[in-house]
Parts: sequence; structure tokens; C-alpha cells
Amino acid sequence: TYEECLFFEIKEAGLFVEKQKPLPLIYKDVKLDIGYRVDIIVENKFIIEVKSVEALNEVHLAQLLTYLKLSDCKLGYLINFNVKLIKDGIKRVINGYL
Repeated sequence: TYEECLFFEIKEAGLFVEKQKPLPLIYKDVKLDIGYRVDIIVENKFIIEVKSVEALNEVHLAQLLTYLKLSDCKLGYLINFNVKLIKDGIKRVINGYL
């Protein structure tokens, strides 16, 4: 639900946005589809990973870092909607740094 609403709002703002975009792994010049799917990519510039969990943990961060490494994106946002204030649920990741 959160992902769909966020996708809708970004699209309504006039930005190019894709959701559930497959992200292949290139290994020894072979494209492998191993099931990676990015929640949201905005303007082919940054990734948004949407969660609704009690707390973000290292697995969530590792997932976003993997997507950043496999894509041409340098910026990612990990957003947890299961918080009182949304600002408390947003983590910004740039080239592997919080």
C-alpha cells in the first residue's frame, strides 16, 4: 500500500518513476536474473526501498546497498512507514555511507 501510494505521488509530481523494476546481475558477461526487484527508481537517479517494519536493520541496509552497487544509481532512501513520524523512518544512503 505504501509503495503504491508513494509511486502515485511521485508520478503525479511529474517525475519519471518505475516500480518493482527487475535488476539483473552481470557475471562474467552473462546477465543473470536472480530475482532482484527494486521497489521504486526515480528519474533513473535514485532508489527508494519501502518497508513497514518495527525497526530497520542491517539486512535492509544491505539490500539497498546491493541495489546501488548493481545499478547506476548513487543515492538511495530506505523508508520505514511503521513509525509515528515519517522523518524518523528515513535513512539516506550515498555510495554505501549513511
